[in-house]
Amino acid sequence: MKAMVLAAGLGTRLQPYTHQRPKPLFPILNIPLLLHTLANLQAAGFQEIAVNCHHLGPQIEHAVAGIRGVTVFREDVVLGTGGGLRNALEWLGKEPVLVVNGDIYHTIDYGMVYDTHLKGGQSVTLVLHDFPRFNKVSVDALGAVIDFIPCGQASEVQAFTGIHVLDPKLLAVIPEASFYDIITCYRYWMAKGMRIQSFKARDHYWSDMGTPADYLDLHAHLLTDPRFGASSPFCLAEGLNLSDVELHEWSVVGQGAHIGAGASLTRVVVWDGAIVPPGSQLMDTIVA
Repeated sequence: MKAMVLAAGLGTRLQPYTHQRPKPLFPILNIPLLLHTLANLQAAGFQEIAVNCHHLGPQIEHAVAGIRGVTVFREDVVLGTGGGLRNALEWLGKEPVLVVNGDIYHTIDYGMVYDTHLKGGQSVTLVLHDFPRFNKVSVDALGAVIDFIPCGQASEVQAFTGIHVLDPKLLAVIPEASFYDIITCYRYWMAKGMRIQSFKARDHYWSDMGTPADYLDLHAHLLTDPRFGASSPFCLAEGLNLSDVELHEWSVVGQGAHIGAGASLTRVVVWDGAIVPPGSQLMDTIVA
């Protein structure tokens, strides 16, 4: 089975932090998000995985170097969610491919999604869920996607999780080396009568990590929500000297970070190698 992780976005909503590293490499409990995603895909049986990159691409190439079965597609210009897939068309082959956005953290079962797609017999399966902030996709009573905006004919309106399975041959309509949105591709085929089935995710956790507040909220859930079983609300890299540092509620401190004497951290994520000056009183922030 093959999968592709879309990791070429600019991450503009997370600036200025994305000036330093691309969003898929933001650390989640001190491990880059992309490495979480790759590990979960491999555990689900996806042994051939493509990753595209553009913004700060060499960092992504370095992060995945040496990981067996991972192929990187560097984009000199941003190609979008459809153009990026089209750029990898030859690699994708002929079998259904699972696609996942590189900026989401979730607990959805990739293997179940793929199996559901195969059993459904359609060319595309979109993984949807009820997430009011992003609910836009209209679905009929049989679970077919009828539009990507709310419409009166919808039985319900759901949010796209950024996970889908598709038949690579559908991508042939996308112009080569051009910016193209995968939703535009899906609209093209729907207009020709193609049915897009949905898989409704339930009993899961999902975050698109799109803003600094979302990124911090993700860590709050991982460290304090009983569902994740954290043994402590503080995730601290080994070898840190925090003898004269106060930690409150929850916080994360990365490898090689230096926290000055008398500092206080409340709901803070400190990246690897970052410096917090002595006496700092930090709350609800990222230190990069």
